[in-house]
Amino acid sequence: MSMNHDWPPLSPMETGLRGRCPRCGQGHLFDGFLAVREGCEVCGLDYSFADPADGPAFFVICFACVPSVVMGLWIEVAYSAPYWVHLFTTLPFMLLTCIPPLRPLKGWLIASQYFYKAEEGRLVAESPGSGAAG
Repeated sequence: MSMNHDWPPLSPMETGLRGRCPRCGQGHLFDGFLAVREGCEVCGLDYSFADPADGPAFFVICFACVPSVVMGLWIEVAYSAPYWVHLFTTLPFMLLTCIPPLRPLKGWLIASQYFYKAEEGRLVAESPGSGAAG
């Protein structure tokens, strides 16, 4: 493995959704379902920069949980369904629409952080010529 290797930019959608290293596209990003590895086993990229925080959960809540709750409410209002009906309809629908997207979304957000060189924001940036003049 060469430290001076120039890696071509890879699409965050391609690497992140597949759970692959954002630099080489070959190594694995996850160690388990949602746990991020310490680094890439192929190119050696350190994944310590990766911090998607609550981003994946936010997207799942917006795009999967809301329709699931609406479906459950519709079943309740339209049919006055007993609890066991919700147990066999609403609960599986909610689990199937909320849990599987978490991993690809987390991978996409981590790959996007690498691709766009995201870093912690700063309120005041020091300008290049602001050294102490003396």
